[in-house]
Amino acid sequence: MKEEIKQRLQKNEIWQRGLYMLFFIIIYGGTKLLITGIMLFQFITIILTGKMNDYLLKFGQNLSTYIYQIARFLVFSSEQRPFPFSEWPDGEPNQ
Repeated sequence: MKEEIKQRLQKNEIWQRGLYMLFFIIIYGGTKLLITGIMLFQFITIILTGKMNDYLLKFGQNLSTYIYQIARFLVFSSEQRPFPFSEWPDGEPNQ
């Protein structure tokens, strides 16, 4: 049993994925601040103009999809690394 664990600990793929996960945890944390900013800006825009900012609405959707991709990668539901290692999402998430 100990030998199996030792062999797994020596695999570079595991440590590489761990570094990617750490990278995406940091990005995930930063996106919370960005979402808060988008939310506040959209709210103020609606109050002042009576309509939503369409560009920000599209960016918010793409950012939500990006966060979904990060979460799937972090919980091992996907091996596809999100942006910047793949294309920026456009639209709703693909299953």
